[in-house]
Amino acid sequence: MQNNALEETRENPLSDLINDDTYMLLNSRGLINEKSVRDYKIRKKYKQLRDCNLSSSDAIDALRTDYPYLQFDTIRKIVYQIAK
Repeated sequence: MQNNALEETRENPLSDLINDDTYMLLNSRGLINEKSVRDYKIRKKYKQLRDCNLSSSDAIDALRTDYPYLQFDTIRKIVYQIAK
């Protein structure tokens, strides 16, 4: 688990939005909200699963394997959250 967490800090989960150098700079200065990044990744993965014709509940169940500490309803709220 620690290796996975370590790998996540090295990767740029926002690579489709900002380049790696910008992400690393913002992250090193504590300007990245990790919860928001996690939610963004969950929404992105959910969309990919739905695009592969997975049902909504099956997609959420699949996400629960990646985020076992989150309840089904929590993931459902994240994926259906309206952008502010």
